[in-house]
Amino acid sequence: MNTIQVRLAAFDGSDFNKGAGFLKTTIWYFVNAILVRASWNPFMSIKIALLRAFGAKIGKGLVIKNNVVIKSPWNLVVGDDCWLGEDCWIDNLDKVVIGSNVCISQGALLLTGNHYYTISSMPYRNAPIKVEDGAWIGAKTTVCPGVTVRRNAILTVGSVATKDMETNGIYQGSRESCGEDKGKKNKRINRQ
Repeated sequence: MNTIQVRLAAFDGSDFNKGAGFLKTTIWYFVNAILVRASWNPFMSIKIALLRAFGAKIGKGLVIKNNVVIKSPWNLVVGDDCWLGEDCWIDNLDKVVIGSNVCISQGALLLTGNHYYTISSMPYRNAPIKVEDGAWIGAKTTVCPGVTVRRNAILTVGSVATKDMETNGIYQGSRESCGEDKGKKNKRINRQ
């Protein structure tokens, strides 16, 4: 078995934020911390206006709770009548497209970025996430890079999606790690 010698000093992070330069990323960091993510700001219209000002494409009727983390609004598309629950994290180093009537519950993580652990400098290996209309991403779940959550699919509390989820499927369980084929498979339950 070959062992990779990790050399984090060689990591350059040059593809950290697609679609934004250093200045825009820096300004967003402070606007997000002070106004968007802040628990003292209950005004969803202000949060939505700021997300749009930084490039997010957002439909009507978004409910965005407190402490929601959106890393890169310029990589975010949200349809109509969606909910983003408390403490959910959209870690969108790549594009995240959320359809209409989608619920992203409390503490859910949409993770578009990971690292190539087989390369010593551990460069990014990012992939977009798509969540289609009517899907429900349960509390404390993780959707990994490159996953498509099909129409009306449900990811149950505490589960991890490492592969595409089928239309109307209910998924529970996890795998060993994001991006791996090893480990337990998600259990799919048919919806009535």
